[in-house]
Amino acid sequence: MEKNSKEKSNTSRSRFDSFNTINEKPVDDISLEAFYTPHSISALAISIAIVIYFAFVRDTDNVENNIWAGMLCCIFFFLIISVLAFPNGPFTRPHPAVWRVVFGMSVIYLMGCLFFLFQNYQTVKNILLWFDPSLKDFHIDMDKEYGVNCSDITLERIWGHIDVFALGHYLGWLFKAILIRHMGILWAISFMWEITEIAFAHLLPNFIECWWDALILDVLVCNGFGIWCGLKICEKLEMREYKWVSIRDIHTTSGKIKRAMLQFTPESWTSVRWLDPKCSYMRVFALCQLVLFWQTSELNTFFLKHVFELPASHPLVSARLILIGVIVAPSVRQYYSYVTDTTCKRVGTQCWVYGCIMVSEALICIKHGRELFERTQAINIIVWLMVQLVISVACVIGCVMWHRAGLARGNSRDLSPVKSVAGAKVLFENSDEKED
Repeated sequence: MEKNSKEKSNTSRSRFDSFNTINEKPVDDISLEAFYTPHSISALAISIAIVIYFAFVRDTDNVENNIWAGMLCCIFFFLIISVLAFPNGPFTRPHPAVWRVVFGMSVIYLMGCLFFLFQNYQTVKNILLWFDPSLKDFHIDMDKEYGVNCSDITLERIWGHIDVFALGHYLGWLFKAILIRHMGILWAISFMWEITEIAFAHLLPNFIECWWDALILDVLVCNGFGIWCGLKICEKLEMREYKWVSIRDIHTTSGKIKRAMLQFTPESWTSVRWLDPKCSYMRVFALCQLVLFWQTSELNTFFLKHVFELPASHPLVSARLILIGVIVAPSVRQYYSYVTDTTCKRVGTQCWVYGCIMVSEALICIKHGRELFERTQAINIIVWLMVQLVISVACVIGCVMWHRAGLARGNSRDLSPVKSVAGAKVLFENSDEKED
């Protein structure tokens, strides 16, 4: 009886530790205690002092300014509460408070999406015009067209397509490569996105591209170069030796500055193993789900911009992309642990919130873009879903078979450029690896 109870206790403790590592990871080897000591009373006093000052000193004659000030004050206090109460997720660099603020911002954004979901189109449009009155002069037809005169292939025209959005395209895929770290999955997502653009081109005109723009500039140059650079960065970070010295033990000024800058780099780096030859069917399903969710999240960006008529360079579009980017980073880490770690029985909180955001954005697009979706060609969507399913399943199964073939050749490499820690022996172990 005592032995069984001890085993159950150890199992439950292991599950709790596994979830706690990805949901609220503790900081190891604290060298500057002042930066990690709670200052809740000080934060409360400073916050109240700021509120008192701005509440009684500022001019309250302008109603719009009053609304702005009230909204900013609510957001400010909510983020303070986030630092004090919310989990920091799987990351501790540069400081857990940063990731608690990210979690708080994701909750605020989710609340905003849910609020917009229960409004009519004109109300949402009026809110956006209140944020930026210049939007009334923009119509989605004014967006740049890429699929015009495709037979005119000149160096000047190709160079004209390499704009700031091409740079953003490249940086986006570099970021995705650092997050996913698996060449097979990344190329599957890249190829499937081009199919997604073809399937939804009848709804989103800016998805219409020339063949050389889609295949050469998008897939090979922006996507391919971004994936290659991202995986090279992962390879360098994995080969790096992580031995952190306290800033107190560094005596030179340049050394202290370098150590402070390194605080913004990962604390450690462990190879990511999405697949292995003994992975279960549930992991295959989870990876297919990841690919489909990624496509949905990308589609939300374009449909939101099209439905509410926002220019691609608008600050609201850029701010949303940056916010989604910082939210996705811990979400992918938590999803990876949930998929690969058999002792982790719960998905991380940040991943859960991001799932709600993705669904809420999709519902907003469907509800407020009803006239747009009435023109949907059902056969395109059905074929798109079938192709997405087939390619994602084929990619996952192909990666597993490649891994098995590598094991038969005595090669323990995964499809990513990252080596496993213990060589071929790791292929037979449960891949419960962690990353920061």
